[in-house]
Amino acid sequence: MADDKAIQAPAVNTTAAAPAAAPAPHSGSRGHDNRGGDRRGGGGGGGGGNRRRGPRQDRDGDGKSDLFEKVVSVNRCAKVVKGGRRFSFSALLVVGDRNGKVGIGFGKANEVSEAVRKATEAAKKRMENFPRREGTIPHEALGVFDGARVLLRPASPGTGLIAGGVVRSVIEAAGLRDVMTKSLGSSTPSNVVRATLDALRQLRSQDTILKLRGRTIRAKAPKVDKTEKAV
Repeated sequence: MADDKAIQAPAVNTTAAAPAAAPAPHSGSRGHDNRGGDRRGGGGGGGGGNRRRGPRQDRDGDGKSDLFEKVVSVNRCAKVVKGGRRFSFSALLVVGDRNGKVGIGFGKANEVSEAVRKATEAAKKRMENFPRREGTIPHEALGVFDGARVLLRPASPGTGLIAGGVVRSVIEAAGLRDVMTKSLGSSTPSNVVRATLDALRQLRSQDTILKLRGRTIRAKAPKVDKTEKAV
């Protein structure tokens, strides 16, 4: 009975367990994975090579412009949408060569710089020639646009420009030096600028008026010295 009750010890496996397989060595870190070759050198995987952009060139060619450009006004408009407010900008600009040629432009965009660029391009396409006479205008003119009225009067040399900010920008772009002006009625910049241009369009040179009347300028007779005539 003692032998039957004896607890038999479990058999011990004398064979050594096989060691676990070691993990395969990593070919390289993720940052050093050379997929597609070295793109900087242009090799392997159809890399694009060293594509560095050069300096941006101006569309006119030399990147310089002799035109006088001045921003008259910039307005901001806010549109309320679901996510908040969306802003847009409009710019009014004057361009001239200071030699009797002026144009105005209006541009709208989501950025101020883009609105100014559009206004500049529009102004360059709408430039007009106006007559001048020794740094001033040949005669008086009254320009009207909507509720704005602008009066232009010629002035003697040395008077300078007597004008407000909006009218002055147009006159400076035209190259006038001695002019007296008066803004009447509306003070909206867009209306004042267009009224100033309307006044400049009414200007006529002396030759143009004589041609319309069918006359010509008579040459002045040379002056005769009285002493020579008495002899």
